[in-house]
Amino acid sequence: MTQASTAATPAAAKTRQPSPLSLFEFWPGWAFYTPIVLYWILMGLRYRDFSLPTAANPRIETGGLCGESKTSILDMAGAEARRWIAPYTTIVTGSADDAQAARVALDQAGLSLPVVLKPDIGCNGTGVKLITTWEDLAMTLDQYPRGVRLVLQRLIPFEHEAGVFYIRHPDEAQGRVTSLTYKEAPVLVGDGRSTVRQLIDADARTRLVPHLYLPRLGERVHEILPTGEPLRLVFAGNHCKGSIFRNGADDITPALVEQIDRIMQDLPDFHFGRIDLKFESVAALRRGTGFEIIEINGVGSEATHIWDSRTTLREAYAVQFLHYRETFRIGAKKKKAGWRSSGAFTMLRYWRLQRKMMASYPLND
Repeated sequence: MTQASTAATPAAAKTRQPSPLSLFEFWPGWAFYTPIVLYWILMGLRYRDFSLPTAANPRIETGGLCGESKTSILDMAGAEARRWIAPYTTIVTGSADDAQAARVALDQAGLSLPVVLKPDIGCNGTGVKLITTWEDLAMTLDQYPRGVRLVLQRLIPFEHEAGVFYIRHPDEAQGRVTSLTYKEAPVLVGDGRSTVRQLIDADARTRLVPHLYLPRLGERVHEILPTGEPLRLVFAGNHCKGSIFRNGADDITPALVEQIDRIMQDLPDFHFGRIDLKFESVAALRRGTGFEIIEINGVGSEATHIWDSRTTLREAYAVQFLHYRETFRIGAKKKKAGWRSSGAFTMLRYWRLQRKMMASYPLND
């Protein structure tokens, strides 16, 4: 492969392909989030409560800001919402035979392999593993620390994944969808000559962030893929783990909003968060059909379309400020109705717990 000249003519500049990464897409967390933290502080001063957003979803620990149990949110679902959630069960590591305990739990829940195994407390896809065999299950369970609650969820058969952001104020009859993000896993295709590492280096995007993929590939980086054979580089649909995010705002239809609202109103006092789901096709999603929910996230979740490489920094901050402003507005209304916010020290305690637990989880698939 030859490199193009850097001395582009005006004509060449017009046809130059856009960068596969945005300016800020992989900035250090402190660099991107510092303005957002400052905005949070300003809103806290305005409302005289720095933890007010935690009251936006008052039945969830910290409103879903951090340290919340994933299944405690799903368990709140009524009959209507539960129809749309992929079936799951849980176990706590530390028994004499975790693999056997998992088998029993799966059998009691009417589930079988393959399943997705993930920590009940965590974020950003940390510790998420795809389990296809009983041997995989036994080996993977040994990688988690003792006394940790794990979720075993049926693998949704749909190929496509999306994040749908939902907001409903307590005094509104219907909520709205403010963001739709499509999540794509980068896939290498073998040519019969190149190693996996060479294929990563040849791709316009993956070559810029190889550190996201190399640790989980291990010795496979030296493997030569047969011609036409695909290799999916990441399973977990998280941007910071290497998935590619695309803005799907054009596919937010009244039918989709109506269906998402019907589901979310079947979770008591849930007003703000992101629904992660897998879907059959864009056409079906636009009709509000053909999807299953993986998990539901609270006030700590983002409108993830900001990680589309076409999003500008100004647009990303505008979206972040809008959503966090909404959490304060909703929290204020819930507090006026008699609910309480978590308090700053409780937020800090849950945040530290989550960070400690995440540091003990194995590398995600």
